Amino acid sequence: MSRAPAGWDVDSPVQAEVFVVWLDGETIQLTGPDGPQPWMLQLGATDHPVEVVDRIVRDVVGPPILVHSTSWRRDRDAVILSFVVVIGRELVGSMASVPIERAELARSTATAAPRDIATSAVVEHGLRHLAWLAKDDPVVAAELPAPWWPLLAAYVPEPFRNLG
Repeated sequence: MSRAPAGWDVDSPVQAEVFVVWLDGETIQLTGPDGPQPWMLQLGATDHPVEVVDRIVRDVVGPPILVHSTSWRRDRDAVILSFVVVIGRELVGSMASVPIERAELARSTATAAPRDIATSAVVEHGLRHLAWLAKDDPVVAAELPAPWWPLLAAYVPEPFRNLG
């Protein structure tokens, strides 16, 4: 994540919205300490968001395979940083899970953000971003287990889908 230019400091609270995902055969599942609900974490002014999310996931769920911030938005009088956290099946335990279904992305105009963004759209965006990273980022590619590749390939927008 890059820093905002001088004078553009964030004066709102910052929260991490964490979506914990895992692979059940050929189905990506959404889970977490609150089941499939987004896991909201308050971040301090000097906290590094990725480090905080990684530490808390390790403490509550176990060691993640991947922690990645995928987007940000303003909501609930705060800046919300969305994260996709990939965990192994062995960490799911008794946490409730639901299969992730494809969703439409939130639409906006060319110069204004969408007014409402459904949780399913945030998850969709996160998985599209993860799919792009799996193809383009050698670190993500090295960490993401092979069974994820064909499932994420479907999240790459059609014009960019040349994964061969």
